[in-house]
Formats: sequence, C-alpha cells, structure tokens
Amino acid sequence: MSDTASPRPALTDRTALARQRDRALRSGLVDLFHQIAADEIHDRLTEVNRTFTDPALVTGFPDLWAARFPQARVIADDPVLDLQPGAHDLVIHALSLHWADDPVGQLIQCRRALRPDGLFLGVCFGNQTLAEARAALALAESEVTGGLSPRILPMAEIRDLGALLQRAGLALPVADALHQRASYRDLMHLGRDLRAMGEGNAMAARQRRPLRRAVLARAAQLLAQDSPDRDDPSRVAVSFDLVFLTGWAPSDSHPKPLRPGSAQKSLAEALTEIRKR
Repeated sequence: MSDTASPRPALTDRTALARQRDRALRSGLVDLFHQIAADEIHDRLTEVNRTFTDPALVTGFPDLWAARFPQARVIADDPVLDLQPGAHDLVIHALSLHWADDPVGQLIQCRRALRPDGLFLGVCFGNQTLAEARAALALAESEVTGGLSPRILPMAEIRDLGALLQRAGLALPVADALHQRASYRDLMHLGRDLRAMGEGNAMAARQRRPLRRAVLARAAQLLAQDSPDRDDPSRVAVSFDLVFLTGWAPSDSHPKPLRPGSAQKSLAEALTEIRKR
C-alpha cells in the first residue's frame, strides 16, 4: 500500500463554474441575492466602531461587488487566494465560499491576510438553500430512473460553518443566517434564474447529459404539489439561506477567558444570590 494519501475528489468543476459566471454576466446577472448580501454586510460594517483603510474583497463576481465596496482590493475566489500576509484590516468573502473545495483553507488564507484585530466577514448560501427543489428532483429521479445524480450543490449547515471559523483560527466567531423565500412560476423558471445568477450545476460529479424530460416533469409536479407559494398557489416558493460569518484576527486586545479555578464564588452560590434578588 502506498504511503501517499489519495487526493480528495474535487467538489467543483472550476472551468464549468467560470463559464457559468461569464454567461450570467453577459446575459445581465440576476443579482438579487448579491444585493441582499452586500446590503447586509454594509449594515454590519456600519455597526463596527472602526474605519477600515485596507479592505480586501474575495468574490467570483468582481464587477458587481467592487461597485458596492470601491475601496476594497478585489481578489478572485481561486483555491489559492492572491492575498499577502498581514496586508489588510478587513477581508470580505462574498457569496463564493459554498463553491470552495476547501472552505476552511479559504478562511485560513483570509485570516493570515488580516492584521491583528482585523475583521473577517463572509457570506455564502447555507444548507436550506433550494431544499424544496433538491427534494423534488431527488424523488422524481428515483421514481423515474431508480437512481440519483448530483443536481444541486451540497451546502453546509450554519453550525458547521461556525466551526470552520474556529478551525481557521479566527477569534470571537459568529455565524448567523438570513432566511429568504423566493417565488417562481415553476421549476423551469427557477432553473433559468439560477443559471442567470451563475449558480447552475457546476459540480465535478454532475451528469454531463441533459436531465430526462420525464424526470423534469415529475420534479416540477412534486415541487408544485409540496411547495406552493402561500400568496399565489399557482406559483412555487423555494428557500434561500444566506449565512453570514464574522471573526477577528487574534489580538492581545481581545477579552481572555478566566483561568480555570480562578472564580471567587461557586456556581451554586451565584445562583442562590440571583434567587434572593
């Protein structure tokens, strides 16, 4: 047996992803979720009592995001990021992390690019994104063909994404989600919108042949049956989760946990005092 570990299979076909993004930009990008994400990040930055002078922005859609953060140095979301150690006081990872084969590696590179007490802000799609369409496609394909193929990118749970911040060495990590519901005429309308967003199927393990019409028709039927829009039952509603990640480059200025055994009172004593108030 060889001592060399087998390389991990790639999740993303980077060539296909770049092609999809280019096509989306040429056709007039449907940027609703990019705008929501950018607005939310802008709002969060205004709540931080600090002026950032050397921001960096990691994204697969540079023109769109650079317009919202014109002072930032824009970096492509390549596996190896073009970031210099300690060069920035703010790094924003903008709606691209869900396509990374090594998301913790992306976060580590961002953390290394930060100066002490620099801020990392990230946003990506979370695991509830397209849950309704994923379920409909899986059931339809299993019924029609007896098998399953990767159709929608697997996306991480918020808890796992929060843990990645810690693994990357970022301090004071926080992960929270913004849940959105979007209405479409039908499954085909959703698919066209995803392609226009540059978020079509670019998985390395995807089937290269077109989806069978019978599978698509059954999936559309299931989606209409199980996920009608409450405001207009003739349409379908699907979920999009935007997960926001916040962490700081370690610094001596951050609060430190107390040394074990240094408490002046026991927990029981503290609870007794609270009850007496």
